[in-house]
Parts: sequence; structure tokens; C-alpha cells
Amino acid sequence: MGAIELEHDEFITVCPSCHQRVSAQVEARNHGFPDSNFRIMRHYIARCRVCFQTLILEVEKDDEKPWTREANCVWPTPDRTLAEAIPEDLRREHSEARSCFNAKAYTATVVMVRRTLEGVCAEHGINKKPLHRAFQEMESTGLIEGRLLEWAQELRLLGNEGAHYTGKLVARQDAADAIALAEALMDYLYVFSAQFKEFKMRRHAAKQPAGSWPSAAPVANDASASAQEGPAR
Repeated sequence: MGAIELEHDEFITVCPSCHQRVSAQVEARNHGFPDSNFRIMRHYIARCRVCFQTLILEVEKDDEKPWTREANCVWPTPDRTLAEAIPEDLRREHSEARSCFNAKAYTATVVMVRRTLEGVCAEHGINKKPLHRAFQEMESTGLIEGRLLEWAQELRLLGNEGAHYTGKLVARQDAADAIALAEALMDYLYVFSAQFKEFKMRRHAAKQPAGSWPSAAPVANDASASAQEGPAR
């Protein structure tokens, strides 16, 4: 006899709208189809029982065990997960910034983003004070280039406004942009720079004559090339 399929009318998931584990009431379902890895996936249209947000849930069918009541929410899109190449301490700081944003504490969000940027400098052995001098040193050593320096300085100024009483509210869009730009800065330093370095090494190795010992890849001397090579840790 085949396995008995269990149909659930509710699933447990993390709601991207109210940012907590919730029970979601199923309102519609499909019968499952294979994904690119040939796993049979079933999708549900459901509604969060806490904030009533409509959700699209995904559950993998496994013939070896009953259908689970745990489901992944695939829409609305959950918060992005930072790459593991980014140091854990920085990921934790940035996660707190996101938590502040999700709680609509936008002033606290930009302060946490500024704190994250301080951590980025410290992770690269740059501890100059005030923070804008640390960013300038990052540029002079080739870790970041002009546009990224401009981003970092604007985020620093926004964080300063949040850290000191001005009587002005930090706008939601400014807080959202601060999070996105901080993520882009960390991606550049810890992910894309390393990826580009590997790409250049692979291309250089491919140009070597067959059977010869690979020579060292050429190293550029200017600051912008150093930024592309990635940070020295």
C-alpha cells in the first residue's frame, strides 16, 4: 500500500509581515510539481492568523514520512539572508538593524547601521576616530572606491542624525535605503571582491599553455585594482 497523504488546513511558518512564527490558514492548494532538483513541491495560498496577510507557502512532499505542518513562506519575500562570507559579528549587527526596521523603529535602525559600518572598519583593522577618517583610510588603502566611500559617508551622517536628538523623525524610506546600502557595501567587500579575484585567477590559469606550470597571476598596483582584489584580512 502507498503512503497515506495527509492534507493540512493549517501550517506553521514565519510571516514576513508580522515577523513571527504563526499559524496560517490554507485557502487554496495545488497538487504538487517537480522543481529544478526534481523534488515534488506543493504550494498553498494561506492567510496569517495574526496579521491576516495573504501568504504563499511551499512544502516538499516526502513519501517516506507524512506531510509536515512546517512550511516555507515564499511570498511575500522574506528578509534577505547575508552571505556566510560576511563575518558573523557583522551579520548579527545587521540583523539587529533589520529587527529595528521591522519594529518600525527607524531611528534605531540607522543607528544600528552606523554601528555595523564601524564593525566593518574594525574587521579590517581600521580603528581611526572619528568614523569618517576610518572610511577615508579604507579608500586610501584600496578597500573601497569613490562611490562606495560616498555611500558609507552618507550612512554615517544618517546614523549621526539618529544618534543625536534633533526633533526630526527618520523616514521609513531612509531607514530602508540604509539597510540596503549597508548590505551592498558588505557584499562588495566580502563577497564580490573575493569572487572577482577567483574569476581572474581562473582566467589566468586557463591562458597557460597545456602542461606548463601555472605562473602567478599579475597583481595590479593602483588602489582601484586593490579594491577589486578584495580586502586583506
